[in-house]
Amino acid sequence: MEKMKYMNPYLAGFFLGLVLLAAFYFSAEGLGGSGAPKRLVVGAVEAVAPNHAYNNEFYNSYTQNGERNPLSNWVVVQVVGLLAGGFLSGTFSGRLKLVTEHSPKITAKRRLYMALIGGILFGIGSQFGRGCTSGAALSGMAVFSAAGYLTLIAIFGTAFIVGKFVKKLWI
Repeated sequence: MEKMKYMNPYLAGFFLGLVLLAAFYFSAEGLGGSGAPKRLVVGAVEAVAPNHAYNNEFYNSYTQNGERNPLSNWVVVQVVGLLAGGFLSGTFSGRLKLVTEHSPKITAKRRLYMALIGGILFGIGSQFGRGCTSGAALSGMAVFSAAGYLTLIAIFGTAFIVGKFVKKLWI
C-alpha cells in the first residue's frame, strides 16, 4: 500500500493559527462552524415557507438585526470555504478518491454508520455546548478564555477515555 503524504503537523498548526488570526481581523469572529447547518435549515424553511419562518420565534431569531438572509452570515461563508479548501487540498495532493478507509476488522458500511452516528452526536453536543470545538476551544483559547482552556481539556480528556474503548474498531 502506498504511504499517504501529509503536511507537517507543526506547519499545519502554524497555518491554522494564521487563519484564526485572519478570521479575527477580517470578521471580528473566531473560527467555528456549528452554526452553519442551523442557518442552512433556517434558509431552507424561509425559502419554502417564509410566513412560518417569520412567525416562528426560533427561525425569526436568525433573521433579525437587519440580516434578512441567514445564508449571508460569515459562518456559512467560512464553512463553504472550508469545504472548497478540503476539496482543493485533496485534489492537489492526489487523495481525492471515493473510498471509505476502514480497519480490516470492520466493513466499510459499518465504518460509515459509525461516522454518521459520531457526526450526529457531535452536532447535538455542539448545540448543547453552544458551539463546536473550534469555536469553544480554539477561538476561546486565542482570546485567553478560561472556558476555552477547560473545553479543550474536556474534549481531549473525553477523547482519550473513549478512544480506549473504540480503538479496537479501527486498529
